[in-house]
Amino acid sequence: MKLTILRTELNEAVQNVSKAVSARSTIPILSGIKIDVTNRGVTLTASDTDISIQHFIPLESASKTVVKVERPGSVVLPAKFFVEIVKKLPHEEVNLEVGERFQTLIHSGATEIQLVGLDPEEFPVLPVLEEERVFSIPGDLLRSMIRQTVFAVTTNESTPILTGVLWSLQEGVLKFVATDRHRLATCKTNIDADPSLKFGGVVISGKTLNELSKIIPDQNTLVDIVVADNQVLFKLGEVLFFSRMLDGAYPDTSKIIPGQFKTELVLNTKSLSEAIDRAYLLSREEKTNIVRLLTTEDGNIEINSSSSELGRVQEHLDVTDLTGEPLRIAFNSKYMLDVLKVVDSEQLYIGFNGSMSPIIFKPRDHENSLHLILPYRTTN
Repeated sequence: MKLTILRTELNEAVQNVSKAVSARSTIPILSGIKIDVTNRGVTLTASDTDISIQHFIPLESASKTVVKVERPGSVVLPAKFFVEIVKKLPHEEVNLEVGERFQTLIHSGATEIQLVGLDPEEFPVLPVLEEERVFSIPGDLLRSMIRQTVFAVTTNESTPILTGVLWSLQEGVLKFVATDRHRLATCKTNIDADPSLKFGGVVISGKTLNELSKIIPDQNTLVDIVVADNQVLFKLGEVLFFSRMLDGAYPDTSKIIPGQFKTELVLNTKSLSEAIDRAYLLSREEKTNIVRLLTTEDGNIEINSSSSELGRVQEHLDVTDLTGEPLRIAFNSKYMLDVLKVVDSEQLYIGFNGSMSPIIFKPRDHENSLHLILPYRTTN
């Protein structure tokens, strides 16, 4: 194998596929990036068996020559070093040559580096998916839906299914659901798909979705999504991103969302976020993150937190609208801040059913998302 390639394009491909390299793999070949060189271009692949990412670099791009192939071939290079080497090479042109026993010579400007490669025949073959269930979604919308839900997955591996986001598609409505049993995040959107196309029970790891969102192009390009039996494939231009689905049945969360509320308020999202953020400063010192919210006689709300060692934060907030019963409720301020960071609406609706029932958050500008957090039971 022998070729010359532009460092910028090689670095972009290496950065993308390296997100699938396992840092703790017991299988040596999976700690590497596979490079396949043909007369069509260069394909880089990495996999940790749960996710696999492939990036194709064509010979030419935007009327400039990107790759010159002298001799096709394949090699697997250790990702830990190859990623850093490519990033720091001094010259725009990079020469790669693989000799006997996969010894690889990397040459750029006055720099010459030798790496010991591995046999590409040992690298796992990527799955071939039947493309029967396929739909497209704008990249920025997909990234937004991931952001609105993925923070609510659990990090507790004892309930693996809850470390993922549940996807479903019914009658052209794509919906995401995430919960860690203490909070819930849902997001939905209408997509232009065949009305007969539907699925449910597709659960994708939150970590995987975070990695996916990093490589979705900033331009508002369409992402093609293929849903197979136990794999989902995302096509992002020259990048293929394979993800294994999580096994298990996701709990039915629809029953915990109340339809009516005893106390309802509407207020400015930014004002509430800033007030909770200040209250969180003291609440986190107590390790509980507890902040209290209560309605006041003048039709507004008060937010306070206290620390036995440091003191107290007290906030008075004007609300746009407040109806229903007087309320005093305690909650995890970190959970509420997580919600307020992703609300894409100037005004926020919050519904309460007393001090021990779920708190519901809805943006006022649209009905595409809903968030829920459970309150704290406190002695006072």
